[in-house]
Amino acid sequence: MTCYFRHMKDVFAEVGIEATKENKKDFDRKIHGLLGVEYSNCSSTWKLVKERLSEDRDGFIGQLKAELFTG
Repeated sequence: MTCYFRHMKDVFAEVGIEATKENKKDFDRKIHGLLGVEYSNCSSTWKLVKERLSEDRDGFIGQLKAELFTG
């Protein structure tokens, strides 16, 4: 869980959130759900996050923001 969060500080800043000890698990579940990856499969999730960021950073960040604030 959350093994990839250390690489996402800039993404979280763009989304307008701070990953804390209290909210990491919730954020992690929401990110897995957004990507359609089984929860706790960290390496697959990070791989897809990197792909989505390279393909359409603004679009992915918008989806992430919507998921984290409403999902």
